[in-house]
Amino acid sequence: MAGDPLLDIKLDGMVFFNSSSYKPFLLTGFPGAEASHPVISVLFCVLYLIALTGNLTILGIVWVEESLHAPMYLFLAMLAASDLGLCAATMPTLLQLFWFNVREIDVDACLVQMFFIHAFSLTESGTLLTMALDRYVAISTPLRYTTLLTSSTIANIGVGLLARAVAVIFPGPFLIKRLRFCEANVLSHSYCLHPDIIKLSCSDPRISSIYGLVIILITFGVDAALILLSYVKILITVLGIASREGQRKALNTCVSHVCAVLLLYVPMIGVSAIHRFGDHVPPVVHVIMGYVYLLMPPVLNPVVYCIKTQEIRTRILGNLLKLQQKGR
Repeated sequence: MAGDPLLDIKLDGMVFFNSSSYKPFLLTGFPGAEASHPVISVLFCVLYLIALTGNLTILGIVWVEESLHAPMYLFLAMLAASDLGLCAATMPTLLQLFWFNVREIDVDACLVQMFFIHAFSLTESGTLLTMALDRYVAISTPLRYTTLLTSSTIANIGVGLLARAVAVIFPGPFLIKRLRFCEANVLSHSYCLHPDIIKLSCSDPRISSIYGLVIILITFGVDAALILLSYVKILITVLGIASREGQRKALNTCVSHVCAVLLLYVPMIGVSAIHRFGDHVPPVVHVIMGYVYLLMPPVLNPVVYCIKTQEIRTRILGNLLKLQQKGR
């Protein structure tokens, strides 16, 4: 029938479905612990507060302090911006579920959220790669460091990382719109992830699944390989430094970055493995790993950098003392 909203539209061998034919997806918190969701939400509110405060503080300090307008700190500001983006992308649906028990999310809204979550994750991965290259340049050619990484170069790198993320993630929602979804429309998390959505399809999701796997390999996989290569080169360079104290100082500048890399990639690998091979894993493990993947980097990255980076710590304490003195 011509006016039927369930009508399939075929074009060049590709099947598209009217969005009105989709039923809303259902978000999931902690299965079996729904009565405790308001209490659990307190923990999430604390984590979001730490993440927002920490990352906004880093952005503010780098913006205000001209002495921190150096490549290392500008890349750190880019990392903080990516973490804030992740928080902004996940917080609305998480809080609506845990505060108000609103489980339904429109398919289009879910795909938009999925796009931003994966785009900010990919931007963060690219930022960590540039930070690894930054550390290698700083240690191997310190005299040319500031001339190679100028402010304009760093700005171009930031735009390039954002453009890369948008370009590779953009086809994902449209490939999912080709799929047919039936009655099983319950997501594994309180937000939308690509592998979680395509598992709900009752049509063949192989194209979307292959696309997701290829994206992971050519982006996150290549980034991780280049980060590892950068640190191999850094270690070779550091071992060539005659002074033990010089070696220690050089490696100490990399500790925070190594922590940030582990905070992103270890949970990401865990979530990807569970979604693809963990059909017999208890649902609560899926849920916990999902929250670890999305919340731990924004929460812990600013903590790690504030603890391990003396310049950041000194500027924060100095500004707090100024505010305290003005308040007297």
